[in-house]
Amino acid sequence: MLTLPTLLRRTARLHGKHIAIRDPEGDLSWQAYHARIVRAAGMLRHSLGLQPGARIGILARNSVRQAELIYAAYWAGVVPVPVNFRLAPPEIADLLADAECAALAIESTFLSLFDHHALTQWRDRAMLLGATSTAAQPIGLGAYDTLRDAAPPIDAHEPDEHDDAILLYTGGTTGRGKGVRITHRNVVANAMQLAHIMNIAAQDSYLHVSPMFHSTDLKATCLTLHGGSHVYLPEFTPAGVLEAIAHYGITIGSLVPTMIIRLLQDPAFGKHDISTLRVISYGTSPMAAEWIRRTINAFPNVAMQQVYGLTETSPVLAILDEHDHARALAGEEHILRAGGRPVAGTDVRIVDENGHEVPPEESGEILVRGPQVANGYHNRPRETAEVFRDGWLRTGDVGRLDAEGYLYVLDRKKDMVITGGENVYTSEVEAVLYQHPGVHEVAVIGVPDERFGEALCAVIVPAPGHTFSAEDIIQHCRGRIGGYKIPRQVRFVDALPKSAMGKTLKQTLRQEAVAMQSGSRTP
Repeated sequence: MLTLPTLLRRTARLHGKHIAIRDPEGDLSWQAYHARIVRAAGMLRHSLGLQPGARIGILARNSVRQAELIYAAYWAGVVPVPVNFRLAPPEIADLLADAECAALAIESTFLSLFDHHALTQWRDRAMLLGATSTAAQPIGLGAYDTLRDAAPPIDAHEPDEHDDAILLYTGGTTGRGKGVRITHRNVVANAMQLAHIMNIAAQDSYLHVSPMFHSTDLKATCLTLHGGSHVYLPEFTPAGVLEAIAHYGITIGSLVPTMIIRLLQDPAFGKHDISTLRVISYGTSPMAAEWIRRTINAFPNVAMQQVYGLTETSPVLAILDEHDHARALAGEEHILRAGGRPVAGTDVRIVDENGHEVPPEESGEILVRGPQVANGYHNRPRETAEVFRDGWLRTGDVGRLDAEGYLYVLDRKKDMVITGGENVYTSEVEAVLYQHPGVHEVAVIGVPDERFGEALCAVIVPAPGHTFSAEDIIQHCRGRIGGYKIPRQVRFVDALPKSAMGKTLKQTLRQEAVAMQSGSRTP
């Protein structure tokens, strides 16, 4: 059975003495980790009263406790909902309500969020994800460690492969993201697909750097499948990553391009022994060919693997592996512009506006099917029917396949910007900007940025009689949307370019912005 309880049982049985967790609080074998997980599952069932199918929100940075709680939820049949802690309080409240969470696990770092009126009601339904309660006011459900240690272990709830395992949220176009219903089969199947390409063994150690509310964290399941170990960093810093690799003997790192660039630019780079590192898996945003070349030169003994995927593909559907990188550096540099080739068991089609498959090299919408494609969206029947159609996932991305099966992603989902590894839908930002009384018209676009890959730029037509600054716009956004969604650039114009149908031509705005950055004129 392709279920996570089955996977965990197998790992504990076959690799029980191998190290599962490396952590400052102490290492745990898979046998010991499994024992804690099944006790935590008992806590969910008996102390919190959560029955199979119930959902629990998790608001926390990366940690062993969050990972343990997620696996405990799998074991108990409860669906974990990791929450993007970078969202504003009203956005978090909307997400928890949309997911219909029955309880919330929260790290002490974020307890001040309960002071916001949108989240005050959650205090009584919250559990502190820590050893003891440090809150000035009591947390309704108590402290995680205390509750877990007092709970009885339970037998696994045996789910169907197609039951929901985890609910992860994508960016939203209407102010609220969509919850992607990822199944047990999805997660385990993608782990098997990745394990083959990454050549995973029990001796491997995976560094969790990207936030666990991102689907990219699911990639680490391939380590669990083969009894490898996990190391969790609460937040990314170049020094922290380099120190962790050296201290724990990390063999696999999953990084977004922004992180890699910051690593290479940091003064600490080259001062640590990182010789154990053998794979860097990177993705989520574009990385220029010159930076890929610099990375390969800086990590000469490391296999570079670029991944392309979506939350809806749990998360990987294509990989550009180390052999492809070698071909590129040997003279076929165009390959670096590809997202990769589909992983085993995955079909990809490129279709035109009428849904007809196009020949190789022609562009169209990317459609995908495979065992890693999710169940659909939570409580979104219309969107589910539109995107998950006839057994195929309509990605909304524009791409092409070449004669060798390399998938080139030519454009991302409509109006989406990826900044520092975070997906941002521009219409959501525009909705907030329109709340400013001085904004007559606005279009938000992504522009190239050396540090973040892309940065948000708001192009604004002021309302007659209104004068305000870029700083006024930034201050207006604070508290209304997450900090990473606030535009880093603001331009004021007399009018927005429009099509004959009155649609704002964002591509024209992007071209103008790039021309302004380079000091050249737009044709």
